[in-house]
Amino acid sequence: MTARLTGRTALVTGAGSGIGRAIADRFVDEGARVVYADRDAAAASGAASAAGSDDRAVACTMDIADEAGVEAGFAALVAQGWTPDVVVANAGVQLFGHDAAVADVSLETWNRTVAVNLTGTFLTVKHAVRTMLAAGSGGSIIATGSPTGLNGEGAGFAAYSSTKGGIHALVRATAMAYAHDGIRVNTVVPGYTETSLVSAISGDPASRAAIVSRTPLGRPGTPEDVTGIMVYLASEESSYATGAEFRVDGGMTSL
Repeated sequence: MTARLTGRTALVTGAGSGIGRAIADRFVDEGARVVYADRDAAAASGAASAAGSDDRAVACTMDIADEAGVEAGFAALVAQGWTPDVVVANAGVQLFGHDAAVADVSLETWNRTVAVNLTGTFLTVKHAVRTMLAAGSGGSIIATGSPTGLNGEGAGFAAYSSTKGGIHALVRATAMAYAHDGIRVNTVVPGYTETSLVSAISGDPASRAAIVSRTPLGRPGTPEDVTGIMVYLASEESSYATGAEFRVDGGMTSL
């Protein structure tokens, strides 16, 4: 690796597995100190331990849907000398078997999806901004979006698609509000990426074949496919990029 993030301190939510863990691992490889944040304490601890020594990777138990917990987590990191100047708001849920087209979505499914995906991202971004403002040196915030918030991919997932569309709007608004403070905010939009989150699709050959057929590059994404753009956005190489969407989706949203 090229150590492009030496001197940076990054917090990644949902870092216990999947895309979040791949991002956090790559950040460590690129020289950053990384906080592996996840509501699953054992997963966060295991991922951080596997990544390296305590001076480069630490675990933080954080339920992004709980504001008191998010605020306390950021405060504890600052007190420990781990003030993040890069925050990746990645954690989320997709409730297969419950989420559906809008006429068939229960209020319970809607509320749970919104609480984690949209409110959780809002709380992560809110306290990231507050922490960066207090530090006074700017920073980079990156949210994980989805094609479902951009095109018709989410027709059967009304709750999930709505939260991702909301995240895209939140990023744009936050980027404009804090550009003068040196805080950059961008969205990375992965395509269909095979992780445990989408096992309902990857484990069904027909469903998997259908979504891959809508991907011009002709294959599913992997968590590692998005780590390069995340490193770019976390580094000074992207110092003129804010309020933007970076699509790493195999061409899905170009159709």
